Amino acid sequence: MKFPHFKQISSALICASMLAVPIAADDYDARSVILMEASTGMVLYEQNADEQLPPASVTKIMTLLLVMEAVDDGRLSWDEPVQTSEYAASMGGSQVYLEPGEEMPVSEMVKCVTVASANDAAVALAEKVAGSEEAFVRMMNEKAAELGMTNTVFKNTNGLDDDVEGHVTTARDIAIMSRELITKHPKILEFSSIWMDTIRDGAFGLTNTNRLIRFYRGANGLKTGSTAKAKFCISATAQRDGMQLIAVVMAAETRDIRNATAQKLLDYGFASYEIAPLDAGELPELRVLGGVADGVTLAAEPSTAVVKKGQGAKIERVITLPENISAPVAKGDEVGKAEFLLDGEVIATLPITAAGSVEKVSYGGLLARFLRRMLLVEM
Repeated sequence: MKFPHFKQISSALICASMLAVPIAADDYDARSVILMEASTGMVLYEQNADEQLPPASVTKIMTLLLVMEAVDDGRLSWDEPVQTSEYAASMGGSQVYLEPGEEMPVSEMVKCVTVASANDAAVALAEKVAGSEEAFVRMMNEKAAELGMTNTVFKNTNGLDDDVEGHVTTARDIAIMSRELITKHPKILEFSSIWMDTIRDGAFGLTNTNRLIRFYRGANGLKTGSTAKAKFCISATAQRDGMQLIAVVMAAETRDIRNATAQKLLDYGFASYEIAPLDAGELPELRVLGGVADGVTLAAEPSTAVVKKGQGAKIERVITLPENISAPVAKGDEVGKAEFLLDGEVIATLPITAAGSVEKVSYGGLLARFLRRMLLVEM
């Protein structure tokens, strides 16, 4: 009889109620904010995080996510040229003044979008990936639905909203797509952490619109935005001591308030929480009954939990395994669990699985095994 199936429990879900720390709403001077830990997706603080608001150029996080997916699955290469259409070159606002017909490699276009928030480069990349901005926007909304961004509607690739209605998202949804981008495609942080650079062989300078990159310790991204409708927005990412945080601020009244609010959220996260590694440790071989082998080695995938500062050392580990298991055993079968407790409460559970397969022994195999044992006894 197989050991009962244990479903892995997300540490983010288990810890959420334990780690909620109230903070006065007026501590954060913006319409909507959220603070998320990237590896678990745990929300550490939120204020009006589900109100639909225009995101301005923070929209480009989704544009970059789809471009990075295209690069990573081989539909684009970093050196592949991207030609600028007349439509892409016509974009206003933040831009790198691409000319119709001008070509840049994908890597340069991504740098322009990430560092300088270039609207023209965002449209050029979208056209390269999907053939048209309209087709690319459909992809953006499909990806938003896939990620569970239930309060998001994209109408364009760059967030320009002078002549657009209904282009909206939320702080929570921005955090979700930011997390997807930086955890699944960490190379984007190589671009978003650039403070100053150039394009066109040094003839045109770029300066990051995200001032935290230069002035906040650990800052490594991600995207700013501002329009008259959206006011000042940011998804700011930073990493310290192995913990990657995402702070989203929407509809701040000024650039300085936006930046100060993001910094305050990040300060709170780094001061209040830490990442605790979860590891099942060395596991014994589990005895297998009726198999071609007498035992099977075990494995458990390490994970992490977010806990209050200083609590990581207090986590206790409890391993639960049966005395034996019956063949056949398939690699990956769950045979036990490792529970991690903090102050007596389970904060995470990791499944313990078979690291290999053990086939059920045949009747002939059983007979041969019996005869071998009899011969050993007689000798």
